[in-house]
Amino acid sequence: MADLTLTTFDWVPAAPRGFVRDFRVRWTLEEAGLPYRVASVPFDDRGPAHFAHQPFGQVPWLTDGDLSIFETGAILLHLGGLSEKLMPSDPRGRSETTKWVFAALNSVEMASLPWGMSKFMGHPTDTQAWKFVDDFLKLRLKHLEPVLASREWLAGSFSVADILMADVLRVVDGFDGLTDSPACRAYVARATGRPAFAKAHADQMAHFAAADATHEA
Repeated sequence: MADLTLTTFDWVPAAPRGFVRDFRVRWTLEEAGLPYRVASVPFDDRGPAHFAHQPFGQVPWLTDGDLSIFETGAILLHLGGLSEKLMPSDPRGRSETTKWVFAALNSVEMASLPWGMSKFMGHPTDTQAWKFVDDFLKLRLKHLEPVLASREWLAGSFSVADILMADVLRVVDGFDGLTDSPACRAYVARATGRPAFAKAHADQMAHFAAADATHEA
């Protein structure tokens, strides 16, 4: 197996720690038991080498030998192809997993991201703009709730689709946005209760904390 390297920032402010999207890749790698190393790029100085791997100046990206992959959905699908623990090998199972990967990113995160950013920024919630954002997310959760009430995991066994969906929903849950969606909330609790989640989360927090003294200096 080629050397897997996850690249993230060397440091980020305290608030987004635990949520920077290299976390999704860390979690996947830990669940799959794939050996990997972590590299970093400067948070404050995104140069040409960074943009060569990630054209939007974001993180993460994954290198696998001579492959360089950006976007967490693409990375997780690639890693799923390296581990049957997270991506079934049969066509039906692979199809189920893949469609829920895209549903997490397109149908749910598209609605949850503006909602979560508004909460994070402390925007007022008595405006027409907020009502639109809030109603959009509630509609998505209304349709997702019966799906998660009827199954433990999205595509049968735990998969990369669950890593993405749970990571999207845990942000909403952190702002009490799942109070009327008990199946979604229970699903997040199941996923985040896994040992690989705890390991990945602790590793990301330690990675950024280790650079605090240097960055503040």
